[in-house]
Amino acid sequence: MNAAARSHGGPDTLGVPGHDFSTNANACGPCPRALAAVQGADAARYPDPAYAQLRDALAAFHGVDPARIVPAGSASEFIFRVTAWAAQRGVRDVALPRHGYGDYAQAAVAWKLRQAPEGGLSWACEPSSPLGQQEERVAPGAAIVVLDRAYEPLRLSGACSMHDDALSRVWQLWSPNKALGLTGVRAAYAIAPVNNEAAAAELDALAPSWTVGAHGVAMLQSWCEPPVQHWLARARVVLREWKARQQALCEEMRWTVLPGDASFFVVRAPELARTLPALRGRGIKLRDCASFGLPGHVRLSVQAPASQDALRRAWLELEASA
Repeated sequence: MNAAARSHGGPDTLGVPGHDFSTNANACGPCPRALAAVQGADAARYPDPAYAQLRDALAAFHGVDPARIVPAGSASEFIFRVTAWAAQRGVRDVALPRHGYGDYAQAAVAWKLRQAPEGGLSWACEPSSPLGQQEERVAPGAAIVVLDRAYEPLRLSGACSMHDDALSRVWQLWSPNKALGLTGVRAAYAIAPVNNEAAAAELDALAPSWTVGAHGVAMLQSWCEPPVQHWLARARVVLREWKARQQALCEEMRWTVLPGDASFFVVRAPELARTLPALRGRGIKLRDCASFGLPGHVRLSVQAPASQDALRRAWLELEASA
């Protein structure tokens, strides 16, 4: 299995894009209450190394035992840690989504796991990235199944394909920074399957001390607060309106819009994929899907109408100059 490319959206060597469609951060963000919590975090002191209050808050939010909560430095950090744990337990194969985040494969390469349809470690993501759809399949026979739920809070339609009983039997990985519009704050957490408290403790033991800093703790604690969840619910209403407008604009530009349930979507437009550098030079960044295994496709996060109009103007200028 070849190493996955380290390809990401967001700021690059040219700096912060003026109109950034390349990351899946909530375009309505940052959430004011969560941002205030992060800005008010006490950076002069260590957080509690056991994260007792944070575990309690996250456990109450999800209605699970605190012993099932595993704090993580980020979703990517947990991806590498749980892969290491799986390898330590004798897992030698990994099942990856057909199209998915490159760190799943990168971690597998680092730990010399072979890709196989029925791997001992199985990754799934709903809504999936880059397509924002239901996962094509989740290997039910895998010893360790991890469901990446990074985009569940930004789901604008549809529902998770896994019911509550099925969810209780898999690892759930949550990274709220995208939904809160605070991707620069690196913090996440996982929920262990029911009756897997010992496994959660083993994963805790693999982590360095203070995996989550004070700012990450503040963000995760705010995530559990009803006012923050109310803000997010209102943001989803706005994002649905923006998404409909943005998809109509893409169709006007003769891009083929693929269906999806999240606050991002994929368009099939080979000529667009070839002009991404030119668009970036005009302050607009989109996400090439080649690293996801979808050449000729581009992922766009839903952005405000002003950014949508800027994209349209830039595209028309490029077409006129061609």
